[in-house]
Amino acid sequence: MVTYDGLMPDPNRRVLLARPRGYCAGVDRAVQTVELALERFGSPVYVRKQIVHNTHVVRSLEERGAVFVEETAEVPEGSVVVFSAHGVAPQVRKDASDRHLRTIDATCPLVTKVHNEARRFAAQDYDILLIGHEGHEEVVGTTGEAPARIQLVDGPGGSDSVQVRDPARVAWLSQTTLSVDETSETVAALRGRFPQLLDPPSDDICYATQNRQAAVKQIAPESDLVIVVGSRNSSNSVRLVEVALEAGAPAAYLVDDAADLSKEWLESASTVGVTSGASVPEDLVSGVLDWLAESGFGTVEEVETVREGTVFALPHDLRRRPDDR
Repeated sequence: MVTYDGLMPDPNRRVLLARPRGYCAGVDRAVQTVELALERFGSPVYVRKQIVHNTHVVRSLEERGAVFVEETAEVPEGSVVVFSAHGVAPQVRKDASDRHLRTIDATCPLVTKVHNEARRFAAQDYDILLIGHEGHEEVVGTTGEAPARIQLVDGPGGSDSVQVRDPARVAWLSQTTLSVDETSETVAALRGRFPQLLDPPSDDICYATQNRQAAVKQIAPESDLVIVVGSRNSSNSVRLVEVALEAGAPAAYLVDDAADLSKEWLESASTVGVTSGASVPEDLVSGVLDWLAESGFGTVEEVETVREGTVFALPHDLRRRPDDR
């Protein structure tokens, strides 16, 4: 237990701070990729889509010379372009090659694993049921690996409309940032229709998503409200709000930073849970804790459910060479 900001805490008011929270290995790798690309190639370095789903991170990289675009057609021929952590479809790679772009792939290795599974199942002539949210960049990229074989299933209710060629040759995959519980419910619904449904070799929900949801489940029942730091286009951050409510928190709010907080939320509250999505830098959480301390919630108890140590290697083009100084 610590007191925050050196203020005299109200003994009847506390913060439960979830751990793990914030940056995962895939996000850390992606942000470092853009930073190192700017150092090595100079500005501008183009980035297709948001490198990660956090407005503060994107703004910071823009200030350093990164230029974010929607499609490779917006990138001048011969320029450097970074693919975001969410992955891209093969057609995007072809388009970049046709424009003679120097590509650096910041796709999270766990997303790459799902792409590999999609190609393998398609090669074996399975129909693939992809559990995820329509329009999410990760879903678009994965679907592009085998568009003729992949159907999107958005939640348990989506299983009713699925049509397959052969019920004995059906496999499922999922977007990595979903709620663990919702994905399990969707798989159960699909298996009710297709008893021979084939599982992927390993759980597609990424370790960081699972760990952050488990931490929220730990603090939510003891909290009068839970504050999740994250941007609204961040799937894993939105899921944390849902998980907090499902785990027993009377209220849960998603905020980009401390400026989004409201004193009204604290009326009658004695315990506030705090966590952050996997694409959120820790300084944004610190800002929220400062704001809570100024409001009398200066006692912070960190609740750790699991210790993370995963690190992903940088893209090959950016790894330090032996002769680098």
